[in-house]
Amino acid sequence: MCGIVGLLVKNPALRSQLGALMVPMLVGMTERGPDSAGLAVYTAPVSERRHKLSLYSGENQVDWPQLLSAIAADFDDAEPHEISVHGNHAVLTSEADPDSIVAWLARNARMIAVLSVGQSIDLYKDVGAPADIAERYGFKSLHGSHLVGHTRMATESAVTPAHAHPFTAGRDFCLVHNGSLSNPHLVRKRLEPLGIEFETDNDTEAACRFFEWRLREGDDLETAVQRGFSELDGFYTFLMGTDSELLIVRDAFACKPAVVAETDDYVAIASEFRSLAHLPHISHATLFEPKPEEIYSWRI
Repeated sequence: MCGIVGLLVKNPALRSQLGALMVPMLVGMTERGPDSAGLAVYTAPVSERRHKLSLYSGENQVDWPQLLSAIAADFDDAEPHEISVHGNHAVLTSEADPDSIVAWLARNARMIAVLSVGQSIDLYKDVGAPADIAERYGFKSLHGSHLVGHTRMATESAVTPAHAHPFTAGRDFCLVHNGSLSNPHLVRKRLEPLGIEFETDNDTEAACRFFEWRLREGDDLETAVQRGFSELDGFYTFLMGTDSELLIVRDAFACKPAVVAETDDYVAIASEFRSLAHLPHISHATLFEPKPEEIYSWRI
């Protein structure tokens, strides 16, 4: 049992309140997921020549300014590299090829995990109570257009930051999951010969990498999800984010709960209504439960 939350702000005037509106949603899912929590937030994109990498150091002590200097010394770029530090998380922005930076970190800073890569996405995840994680990384102050969050109760793999959600793959794509897949190993066996590498044994990572593979092969997100109906077996509510879209889908039995609230100002999603009850004008929102194997998406 886990908790999912999603929030897409239609009204640009509310984008500065995105984090403040979200935190009660995430904390409201604590009983469904007390082990760990995470959040992917989509901000205004950096310029086309730049990318952001969300980094995590865990319990390792990292001299982030020194790391930035070392990267700058090895990558000759016209624009300076920048880093924004949030405790043991940091967001590195650079014009250098992001794959080259990921490879550089693997060689020179193995204690640092790369959580996400893109032009809009910033990602945070850690173990512990959702309220503590929200406070630790200042979620209330986050701003942006939309976000995807998760609280985890581990059922099939370890409680570690790596196993926490959201999972990411490719650029500006993330996924959270409430449920359990029965065939993640078959999905891995299909994808690994294609050169797709896995970082954990979590079943959700198999779904994330399957959908991102289909996106790279030219599918739009809804087509990728349609393909997933025949490839991914088990119980699930998937909530996904891209730089321009929020999408939710449930399996054919829809046994994992989800509720959507939509107003002229926002679309809010959670596993249970209690995480939506504080939102402005919620009494006037259109409320519904997503139907089995029906895809619902919203674009900014």
